[in-house]
Amino acid sequence: MSFWRNISPTRAIRDFTREFMRPTPYRWPIMGASALATFTIFSVMWHEEAVGPPPRPEVTYITTFAPNRSDAEIAASNRLNQERQDKLAAEQAARDEMVKGIYRTLGRMSGMDVDKIERDAAAEQAAEERAETERRAAMQDNRTTQDGTVAAQ
Repeated sequence: MSFWRNISPTRAIRDFTREFMRPTPYRWPIMGASALATFTIFSVMWHEEAVGPPPRPEVTYITTFAPNRSDAEIAASNRLNQERQDKLAAEQAARDEMVKGIYRTLGRMSGMDVDKIERDAAAEQAAEERAETERRAAMQDNRTTQDGTVAAQ
């Protein structure tokens, strides 16, 4: 309770008045700058015409395919796209193999056993694939019921 006993609104007003009336050399320029900043902000806000949310944008749909295509045209376009994708994948595989060849040459020139490194990497990848296959098989074999128990098929 001693904290609230030291607080007095009349004493606060008296302190404010005493500090405000004390002569300082920059009191009026600071008050003028503060008033000008306040007036500027309020005048800018006054002229804004924000009445509710902005209007909804007008949506224009762009279609790349004709809306009345036949199933044969769709199948032909899918085949053409698949051929293009296969060609790009083959080109990428050739580039990847070329880069691997460059790294193999660099490794051999550095004194590394490149063949052993490739065998180890292939064995590690096969083990990861086997573990993923086993994990998926286990997930299909065991189904979790609503209450958290596992029911085997």
